[in-house]
Amino acid sequence: MKDHQLHIIMPVKDSIEMAERAIRAIIDSGHMLYVYDDHSLSENAQRLDELAKELGIKVIHLSDITNHPSPNYRLVLQLAQKQVLSEHKHLVIVESDVIIQGNTLSRMLSEVQEGVGMVAAVTVDESGVYNFPYHYLHRLRYRLYRKQTIATKKRFSFCCTLLTNELLQNADFQLLDPTKNWFDVTISHWSLRLGLRNLLMLNNPVVHFPHASRPWKRLKYTHPLRYYWRKFTQQLDKI
Repeated sequence: MKDHQLHIIMPVKDSIEMAERAIRAIIDSGHMLYVYDDHSLSENAQRLDELAKELGIKVIHLSDITNHPSPNYRLVLQLAQKQVLSEHKHLVIVESDVIIQGNTLSRMLSEVQEGVGMVAAVTVDESGVYNFPYHYLHRLRYRLYRKQTIATKKRFSFCCTLLTNELLQNADFQLLDPTKNWFDVTISHWSLRLGLRNLLMLNNPVVHFPHASRPWKRLKYTHPLRYYWRKFTQQLDKI
């Protein structure tokens, strides 16, 4: 296995075909992977167990730990932080709708140095165009600097992001707000407040299929009124 300094995790909630593609891309690149199954349907949880036997991944079924309904990102981050700190490694989060390249993670690791809190690979669609959540790069003309890694104060997504051991030693995930569902923004801000730099690699793209694991969130772009009605009436998607 490559890069023993990395502990790689992937939260999974159904959408098993997409998740399997994402898992296989990581294994094909030579890395070990910890999959957190967040209350998937029984047949999908079973498929993850089959992949564990076939590929050697480690599957943690959150249903064995908590009855709290999905999403359980807070718990995943807390469990991962504890293990990563005990291993003296960096934490990499790759979401189940992201396909990495063979050298994606090793290139992210190469950017880690003292004073860096987070390193993210930029997300693109299948044609190579920046997409969610880094689609704003087009407006800011960052394409001119595509061969660079830039420090930015914009919030990061956990699509494919490395959280350094330095950040993990100084940010206590036990303090994450239990009323929220997602923590990309919170932890991005924590990193900056700690005086660390967050680096976005414009020349290290990963293919992102936005919201493949939670299709209802695509309503934000196709039927925004329906999205916000569901978000607020069902208390969903809180960041």
